[in-house]
Amino acid sequence: MIEFEAGIIFIIASYVGVALVLSLLIGWVWLNSNKQKARLVDLEKRGIHRRSKKNNPDKTEQTL
Repeated sequence: MIEFEAGIIFIIASYVGVALVLSLLIGWVWLNSNKQKARLVDLEKRGIHRRSKKNNPDKTEQTL
């Protein structure tokens, strides 16, 4: 039975470790996303816009 208990402890520790790493990655991506959105808002307030937004007219107005 000792081998079984050691295996269970390893499996539980592995799941806890994976859950911790995934939680940290999700949190980091979420915080980074908020940071990038705030930077974009700040740049747009200063009058700096994305080139694709500025130079891309409405698709319905384009003619072939």
